[in-house]
Amino acid sequence: MLAYLQVGRLAEATELGRSAVARWPGDAQLWHWLGLAYFKAGQNGPALEALQRSEKLDSARFDIHFDLALVQLQQDQYPLAADELEKAIKLKPSDPLAHVLLGRAYQNSNRTLLAVEQFQIALRLHPKIPLGHYHLGFAYASLGRNPEATAEYEKEIANAPEDPVVLYQLGRSLLETGDYKSAIARLQKATQLNPQNADAFYDLGKALLLNGDAQAAISALRRSAELNPADPSPHYQLPRALTKAGKADEARQEWERFDELKQAQPQTGGMASGRVQ
Repeated sequence: MLAYLQVGRLAEATELGRSAVARWPGDAQLWHWLGLAYFKAGQNGPALEALQRSEKLDSARFDIHFDLALVQLQQDQYPLAADELEKAIKLKPSDPLAHVLLGRAYQNSNRTLLAVEQFQIALRLHPKIPLGHYHLGFAYASLGRNPEATAEYEKEIANAPEDPVVLYQLGRSLLETGDYKSAIARLQKATQLNPQNADAFYDLGKALLLNGDAQAAISALRRSAELNPADPSPHYQLPRALTKAGKADEARQEWERFDELKQAQPQTGGMASGRVQ
């Protein structure tokens, strides 16, 4: 079964795994491999069941807790994933990736200060671990600590200069700190690398408007609205840019569109209001 797993023959691995655990139901390793076969095949439910069975049979193995947490993270079961990663780290505290994943589990279950601590530990263990600085920066940004977030995103960019997600978050952070020119440069590159990111175009438009380039802001904001027609936020910034560009009639139309979208999706009103300040 392991040989099939290693070469990606998941159907054969799964079939052989089911036969193996039926014959040797008390073998934790066989359940573990079966869980991995299901997980790699995108069958998260059966993967979870198999890995939980494996954990019950052998609770002293780092890799079983770690892989079970991966499935739980995939299913957005963040508190459960955090529990498994805490167990894994007790068994192997020097594993930097386990600390990163625990930080992500904490971050996504609103335990951001604990997340910061885990990301910091991971970076001490492995200063160039992929996305370590990114996740630490995101945690800082969620706490409103944008200068610290910017510093971490810059470190991540040094390791991955063409990552559009990191560039976007760096641009957002620079925008929040008032460094509009730097924000524009980062956000422009982010939109070039991923021209489908509506949020990046929105923040680019906002940065351009704040930097005094109303016409370029209009173009970016219209692109954001095209990519996400249900989002009222671009239609809040567009009237401001259009007014500055001397297009009062179009500005009024955009205000009307903003009101329509906000009323149609009241659950996004708070989000929109938060973004457009």
